[in-house]
Amino acid sequence: MFDRSNLTPLEKHVHLAIATPHEEMMTYVREAFDANWITTEGDNVRAVEKIAAEKAGVNYAVGLSCCTAALHLCVKAAGEKLYGKPSIGKGAIEGRRVFCSDMTFDATVNPIVYEHGIPVFIDTERDTWNMDSVALEKAFEMYPDVKLVMFAHLYGFPGRISAIKSICEKHGALLIEDAAEAMGATYKGKQCGSFGDYAAVSYNGNKIITGSAGGCLLTNDLETANRARKWATQAREAAPWYQHEEPGYNYRLSNIVAGCVRGQYPYLEEHISQKKAVWERYRDGLKDLPIQMNPWDKENSSPNYWLSAMIIDKEAMCKQVRSDNDAAYIPEHGKTCPTEILEALKYMNADGRPIWKPMHMQPMYRMHEFITVDGSGRCRTNAYIAGGVEDIGADIFQRGLCLPSDNNMTKEQQKAIIETIRKCFE
Repeated sequence: MFDRSNLTPLEKHVHLAIATPHEEMMTYVREAFDANWITTEGDNVRAVEKIAAEKAGVNYAVGLSCCTAALHLCVKAAGEKLYGKPSIGKGAIEGRRVFCSDMTFDATVNPIVYEHGIPVFIDTERDTWNMDSVALEKAFEMYPDVKLVMFAHLYGFPGRISAIKSICEKHGALLIEDAAEAMGATYKGKQCGSFGDYAAVSYNGNKIITGSAGGCLLTNDLETANRARKWATQAREAAPWYQHEEPGYNYRLSNIVAGCVRGQYPYLEEHISQKKAVWERYRDGLKDLPIQMNPWDKENSSPNYWLSAMIIDKEAMCKQVRSDNDAAYIPEHGKTCPTEILEALKYMNADGRPIWKPMHMQPMYRMHEFITVDGSGRCRTNAYIAGGVEDIGADIFQRGLCLPSDNNMTKEQQKAIIETIRKCFE
């Protein structure tokens, strides 16, 4: 039970994750100003696209205003490849089901809705917190006509993407890989973002490489890269005037933002090392408590440790209830819950947040299908969850939280945060 006695709030606020500035960022931004390329073209954009493709191990990268834009164009490209160019007013995957990661940020899923598709959520596996390949296989048995899968790596800890890819290939489905949180992480020696038929990475303000915004679409297909660039510039045709034959978007990456990204890319491995040190200090400082840190496939994965997260053992949980907008708990000696720990962190002037709330629990997606697998290997949809089948994603959400993971955090600040968490279990 959290006791404020003998704890002094930190003088300097500790963020969940923010940018780590480097001098090179301002160098490239200044070059853009000096050349008067304050637009969505320029040396910085071209350099970021080249570096992003090389780092991910793919042929092409398209710089875009954000990762959500990249995922949207991934869905649009996949839809056209699968079903042909839609008529104006129709979505690229109009009325078709798409299998999606369930425990993720809604930016993974919303692009499917932009193109009028129907998300079907696949439950999470406990030992990576990512899409369960067994549940995905069962989903294809239920809906063999599905031809698109959207997979997200959670918090920089790769899922079993090789198994997911094999299942997609077996069923003739295309794979979109949301690597927004996993830049620089690898699975079986390959970079996250290189497994999908289409993929996206993020330069959002809290990511491991950031320009305050921005993202890249990754692909090995030149035609896809060219189509994405066209769509991202309002789908302007190659004519002497502004001519348009299909809907387009204002999605291109700013040359100023690209300068920030370009100045950070050389420090990717350094940032990963710093994030790993943060995760390891939490692991060591909390090791005798009834908790578990982010799990991953240690035989095959190398995470980027973007966000350190923990889940409380069931027997160590005090009573906690959540509505759509609020949470409450009953304090109990020797036990705690995410809500209590987050309140304690706030008192200490540090940021934390709950684990991603699964998509099938979100008000806008509650009526969508959700597929999980019970202990006997039988498939269950959301209609059966109330009947006692375990909902793994919901359980991780109930017992889990993300810890302050900023690589600007000092060891002394992290020590105080660890002590605060420990007091919640007293």
